[in-house]
Amino acid sequence: MLVCVRITSALVDPALLDLPWSTPLEEWPADHLVALPQGISRHVVRFVKLAGTVYAVKETGERVAEREYDLLRALERIDFPAVQAVAIVADRAALDGEPLDPVLITRHLQFSLPYRALFSHTLRPETMNRLLDALAALIVRMHLTGFFWGDCSLSNTLFRRDAGAFAAYLVDAETGALYPSLSKGQRGEDLEIARVNIFGEALDLQAAGLLHESIDPEIVAEEVVERYDRLWHEITYEQEIKREDRHDIEGRIRRLNELGFDVAEVAMSLVDGDGGYRVRPKVVDAGYHTRRLLRLTGLDAEENQARRLLNDLDTYRAESDLADEQQAAHRWLTEVFEPVVRAVPGHLRRKLEPAELFVQIIEHRWRLSEEAGRDVGLAPAVQSFLADVLVHRPDEQAVLGVELTASL
Repeated sequence: MLVCVRITSALVDPALLDLPWSTPLEEWPADHLVALPQGISRHVVRFVKLAGTVYAVKETGERVAEREYDLLRALERIDFPAVQAVAIVADRAALDGEPLDPVLITRHLQFSLPYRALFSHTLRPETMNRLLDALAALIVRMHLTGFFWGDCSLSNTLFRRDAGAFAAYLVDAETGALYPSLSKGQRGEDLEIARVNIFGEALDLQAAGLLHESIDPEIVAEEVVERYDRLWHEITYEQEIKREDRHDIEGRIRRLNELGFDVAEVAMSLVDGDGGYRVRPKVVDAGYHTRRLLRLTGLDAEENQARRLLNDLDTYRAESDLADEQQAAHRWLTEVFEPVVRAVPGHLRRKLEPAELFVQIIEHRWRLSEEAGRDVGLAPAVQSFLADVLVHRPDEQAVLGVELTASL
């Protein structure tokens, strides 16, 4: 039976038309769904796989869907780490004519991990610390962008591996708003919402027996705010520098770059009496190493992954005695990175994304070389990693489940 619906989308996947839009989302048949763990949501959410792509489908009000769709599209235009809005499906009705809620469709983030896949009894304290760092960095980045979340929580965040750390992505933006800049009061309100939400989520995990006994829910919630405050201060504080120490300005910019933030300009003013300067860098966005790697090689990676790949590229350039950076980048890409990725058999390629795979192989090579007391070389390290490590890893292309956290 032909079902008439209204689809709003910049680029419609024709396969979306074949979904059972005349059926309430919670009653969709299993043959249309992909079973992926998800956080707590106030809405009915289902995952579907169409032509190799996984989509998240969420029932919500039409105005809410339109607002979130527009906001996610705006965040995508400024390259903010959030899921990609795909479409709104409205004017739905059941076969008996009963109106059904519209749905918002987003593209599921590949190689992502929901928090419930991480906060379990197998979670190690160092893993928790990396998650808190990622979430704090996400909130700092959104506040620098002028984005007020209004519902910051673990449930509304996805995490991806990033060379020993994690990168956090915004999932739910229906309560958010984008401004030219945020006031201190707006930032404080967002942080308080985050603290309360995360405390409640940690209590839920504790009640379900999914939180390690050494982890205090209240400390988890407070730590996110404290890490945010430290990072925000490092990025925004006004620094006094003496005239003879002007090189410290470059040092400050380098530290910010190492944190992954780009500096657009530096505001300087003279300090009365002592001949020094007050310096305040204008940080525009995160992604310093990501953008440099993309410019040199065309590879799109997370920030820490990009830093590690650039380090390997710089080492290759020095060893090859290549003065031209672009030439070195091209040769490294074709002679080092791409052969490593191609060496992975097809049935193992869902284990890790290419950038993370390469980073882990570099780490594996270092460990083998330490044990052997000499450099074992890249090719033997690749074969050892494939045979001894990767083959035992779970597939991460879509998501990791709770039972997989022991390997984190």
